[in-house]
Amino acid sequence: MTSEQTRDILRKVRQIEIRTKRLVTDTLAGQYHSVFKGRGMNFDAVREYSPGDEVRTIDWNVTARAGRPFVKKFVEERELTLTLMVDVSASGEFGSGAQSKRELAAEIASVLAFSAVHNSDKVGLILFTDQIELYVPPRKGRRHVLRLVREVLGFEPQHRGTNLVRALDFVNDVIHRRAIVFLLSDFQTGRQTPESVADLRRALRQTNLRHDLVAMPIEDAREQVLPDVGILALEDAETGELIELNTSLPAVRRRFAEIAQNRAKQLQRTLNAEAVDALRLSTDQPYVASLISFFKNRSRKHR
Repeated sequence: MTSEQTRDILRKVRQIEIRTKRLVTDTLAGQYHSVFKGRGMNFDAVREYSPGDEVRTIDWNVTARAGRPFVKKFVEERELTLTLMVDVSASGEFGSGAQSKRELAAEIASVLAFSAVHNSDKVGLILFTDQIELYVPPRKGRRHVLRLVREVLGFEPQHRGTNLVRALDFVNDVIHRRAIVFLLSDFQTGRQTPESVADLRRALRQTNLRHDLVAMPIEDAREQVLPDVGILALEDAETGELIELNTSLPAVRRRFAEIAQNRAKQLQRTLNAEAVDALRLSTDQPYVASLISFFKNRSRKHR
């Protein structure tokens, strides 16, 4: 990476921090903690038994000494670990507007990471393609979060493809205590087969059982609808495959849209089947209202 590229990345990191700071402080930080639960319950104190208390919480040692029943009081362990899984495959570099899918992923990741730091939680990062490109173990602090955002924006991967199953299996191997796992990806994994769908469902299921998994599919409008611009050459960023389409033909544009819709529906069916919460994001749409709405709906659902 050249010095000019480094300066550009640092400038983008600073811009993202400025854009997301008020959102985190004023809006999301409190909701973030109300939505996600800690790892378990910690013993806090004992108090006298009251009618309706759970019999299983009686502290028999204190009860025997005092001559009257006492129960144990527990509080939720609030410290959380947030793990950001970010797809840095070649297809993420695409963006038909002012922002690429990877840049949007970096901004969403920074919002989530700063929300975690605001609540004194740890944040870790996994960058993946069809291989694991980078793993940064969870830590606390603003400087740590800024490093994570720099990595998402500026990391130069060694591979171009996408392997979601490998990435999900990796997070299960390295994160041993329950964590919140955000999976940010365009979920473009090439041609799907019944076997590949079954493998993805298995990986999603295992991750969602061990952790609190949230999927965030990131898309661009031009991947859903073709413009009428005549003959258009399209290149698959991950495989290099080239195809030519005559976009002036309504049937071609219609078929392209159908394929994109079917892909999105298949992904949603897969996520629903494994009870994975999901929030779809697009590079041409503001994400703030969607993120707030997602947190509120998830809080109501789990409550």
